[in-house]
Amino acid sequence: MAELGAHLTAASAGDDRPSIFEAVAQDSLMAALKPALQHLVKVLAESNPGRYGFLWRWFDEIYVLLDLLLQQHYLARCSASFSENFYSLKRIPTGERRQQPLATAGLPKRQHWKSLLLLVLVPYLKGKLEKLVSSLREEDEYSIHPPSSSWKRFYRAFLAAYPFVNMTWEGWFLIQQLCYILGKAQHHSPMLRLAGVRLVRLTAEDMQALEKKLSGATSSQTQSIKTKVQSAVRKALGGIAFSLSTGLSVSVFFLQFLDWWYSSENQETIKSLTALPTPPPPVHLDHGAGTALLPKLKTVCPLCRKIRVNATALSTSGFVFCYRCVYNYVKTHQRCPITGYATELQHLVKLYSPES
Repeated sequence: MAELGAHLTAASAGDDRPSIFEAVAQDSLMAALKPALQHLVKVLAESNPGRYGFLWRWFDEIYVLLDLLLQQHYLARCSASFSENFYSLKRIPTGERRQQPLATAGLPKRQHWKSLLLLVLVPYLKGKLEKLVSSLREEDEYSIHPPSSSWKRFYRAFLAAYPFVNMTWEGWFLIQQLCYILGKAQHHSPMLRLAGVRLVRLTAEDMQALEKKLSGATSSQTQSIKTKVQSAVRKALGGIAFSLSTGLSVSVFFLQFLDWWYSSENQETIKSLTALPTPPPPVHLDHGAGTALLPKLKTVCPLCRKIRVNATALSTSGFVFCYRCVYNYVKTHQRCPITGYATELQHLVKLYSPES
């Protein structure tokens, strides 16, 4: 049985297809990088909200721009995404059975742009959809909208349908991987099929061509000003992408370690070993424009300046507000109204007094 499993998951010596382990490993590489980078940005934002807070608020957009630059660089130079090149793989058009083009030749324009959009845009939209579903579930739990409103009926129907849509999406990927293992499909992922490409291993000729392209310097020729400007812009963008990719290649294992270290399962063990007493209230108060000041009465909400209704504390700072006030503020600004600490809706903690 073990021999059969090894036969199914390992590629033969003459086969240019990567094994399922290589294909899945390169998929999980980029998926592991984003949470690790997100945690580093969160630490920066909490240490200095005024200077680095915008990185946390716009993390998804900044990340997708960097990802776009990185993937464009690798697709143009190596006919592969960053993670595929990391595992010595390349993309070729589906149905290319004769002599394969070198990795330095690049993909045809149609496959190139489809690959770029599916590599960058689909994960971004999926992440945004998951955040939307999470926020709608929180609103539904705390009944922000009146029960009879048409908006609430709509998003409750959306929340009910989303698990089935997500299950269908994940099932599509699972079926494609099973077909790939059994040799019934050329692609391990539906995204490759939609892009019209398949993955193959880099050959010795590809390696030599890539090294030659990296080390070869372009001969200086008389060019027009427009051509020189375009060349300079391309070189600048290529330099940024190369620096980013080199840094990622060096730090990929470190980032994966951070992702494991800050995982929920590992955090339970860390907390039990390094449990400390509750720290005092924060002394850093952000008195900039647009921030709330603490009222003299402890029962007054710092935002609406009225007696608190449905008291809710922020776990990031410990200050207490009306639920509706702090919910709307955190949803809009992603920070504590008093201290300026980076804050999310999941940091809201409802308080229940003995009278209630």
